[in-house]
Amino acid sequence: MKRHSVSDRILLIFVYSALSIMTCISILPFMQVVTVSMSPVEEINRYGFHFIPTVFDFSGYKFVFSNDLIWGAYKNTILRTLIGVTITVFLTFLGAYPLSKKTLPHRKLWTILIVFTMFFQGGMIPSYLLVKELGLMNTMGALVLPGAVSVFLLLIVRNFVSGLPESLEESAKMDGANDIIILFKIVLPLSLPIIATIGLYSAVGHWNAWFDSMIYIQDQKKQVLQIVLRQIILEGQNPAVEVNGGQVVDYQNIDAIKMATLVIAILPIVCVYPFLQKYFIKGSLVGAVKG
Repeated sequence: MKRHSVSDRILLIFVYSALSIMTCISILPFMQVVTVSMSPVEEINRYGFHFIPTVFDFSGYKFVFSNDLIWGAYKNTILRTLIGVTITVFLTFLGAYPLSKKTLPHRKLWTILIVFTMFFQGGMIPSYLLVKELGLMNTMGALVLPGAVSVFLLLIVRNFVSGLPESLEESAKMDGANDIIILFKIVLPLSLPIIATIGLYSAVGHWNAWFDSMIYIQDQKKQVLQIVLRQIILEGQNPAVEVNGGQVVDYQNIDAIKMATLVIAILPIVCVYPFLQKYFIKGSLVGAVKG
């Protein structure tokens, strides 16, 4: 085994110490959330911050699992995430593939115009009026169409695709394939890392989004999970207010209800990320360095 010098050992100790501290900073708040969601109000008030439940109380989860509004919002969030990710991946590749070709006429001009929209936008009021005039109010389209294409993700995919060997496309064209066939049968299968990258970015964005739903969705049954979570947190501060349209809640344990809802909200992303991590890291590095 290779022996490390004294300076290397000091550097390794520093690096591992820093990583350990950052790991604790990331994990301990999540442990606190899980602990509060499983603790009775007496234990929460007695110990304050503690990371292991001393007494288990699942009344918060009982409220979440028996609440039809939360499950309806959960379904809306899952549907929004699936539709939004599909549209984003599809449109991003349709835009990035031609921009990656040096033979595209006025390529630099199109790139400049696209990047311009990354820094200058119309604003909230014009966006609201546009969505309203298009008849998208109170529909899923208002949540997934306005932000369907991200310029940042578009540029990452363009850099990734431009780094693929040109010989693959040249050989496919010699066999009679056109650009559409090349895109869907050659470029896309080779782009799994970058697909996972933009898919995860888009999924996290749609899953955590709430502001657009608050603006465009008036029907309570069509609201997303983050809006319901926000409602529980804000309305739970006032014991005189009933949460979720008149449903009576034991406000003595409102903290457990908040944390249980929060655990349910972040659990899918936590479960999906480990399976996409290797593609995510590879796609981020390649897409950011190339070009």
